[in-house]
Amino acid sequence: MQWSQVLLILMGQFSFLTCQLYEYHFVKENKSWTEAQKYCNEHHKDLATVYDNTEGLYATEHKEEAWIGLHNLSNREENWVWHWSLPGEEYDADESPWNPGEPNNLHSEHCATIETHKRWGNSPCGWTRPFICYNAKNPRPSRFHLNNDPKTWAEAQTYCREHHTDLISGHSQLKEVQNLTVATSTWIGLFSDTWTWAAGSDSSFRNWEQGRPGYGALNPAGLRQKKCAVLKNSGKWALADCTSEKPFVCYEDKVILIKEDMSWGEALDYCRENYYDLVSITSPGEQQYVQEKAQEAGTPFVWLGLRYTCTLGFWFWISDEVVEYKKWNGSETDSCDHSGAMDREGKHQWFKKPDEMKFNFICTMC
Repeated sequence: MQWSQVLLILMGQFSFLTCQLYEYHFVKENKSWTEAQKYCNEHHKDLATVYDNTEGLYATEHKEEAWIGLHNLSNREENWVWHWSLPGEEYDADESPWNPGEPNNLHSEHCATIETHKRWGNSPCGWTRPFICYNAKNPRPSRFHLNNDPKTWAEAQTYCREHHTDLISGHSQLKEVQNLTVATSTWIGLFSDTWTWAAGSDSSFRNWEQGRPGYGALNPAGLRQKKCAVLKNSGKWALADCTSEKPFVCYEDKVILIKEDMSWGEALDYCRENYYDLVSITSPGEQQYVQEKAQEAGTPFVWLGLRYTCTLGFWFWISDEVVEYKKWNGSETDSCDHSGAMDREGKHQWFKKPDEMKFNFICTMC
């Protein structure tokens, strides 16, 4: 299929199945965390990395705890890393308006607040505060919700995920609420921890059981040896001793970065002839996953399967997915003969680019 035929999708001539960008495999063999990782490396890619809570990982039918790829580094100060609760958002220390001398991580202060004067503070995650939720489905400015019912940081995150999308996350979201008045220190979706993924992913997604360590808290006495994460059949995560033998979940890539410079149309044809399609991004988790691939590109941008149609006047994914989740840099105005590309560095936002420009690109394999 040539790229000019893509408009036929919008006329119902073609239909496409949703492509999962990564695939999970539940392995019902009891192994330690290290043994499980070795098995996944040999047969798939690695122990499962989790990018958000909308994935097929939780559809896995099992009644036992199963290893995933999250494990804990030592709690030394230099290993604490700040993350945003919402996947796909990257923390930038240079853009962060911390109070003077903060973050200082005194007294296990590993969760962040916005203060009455709009600067940020850090507090123990177990303290109760008001909080701000973000709802991706609502239009500006009604997508931000200040909740004055004080909760711990973990309780606030759970509430926001159940009733909205997540705690407010990312520098651009915080800029949108500059005029929002807060009467006291208020939780935002920024936390620090020492957990890392076996496959080296930057995924900031955490889904701990309520009351478990993980939201920047140090392991309490009696749990210091439990430095690996397990998936429970509830979909939540718990701590376990890494030497315990359990089933486990592996994952493998279903996308590939093509390090050849092509126009958007050439990239589309290449993906469809050799794999399946140009990649589509429909959630913050998929954004996180694709931007990690984009960092390895040899060009400043990588083509996505994002296209503008002059005929109907809107942007669409060539996989026939609706553009609901968005990561534009503000350039998504009407433009014929333009397609969408992600920047390799910076905030990994989406930019409209003329079709004839030549970039690396990302194909899906399903």
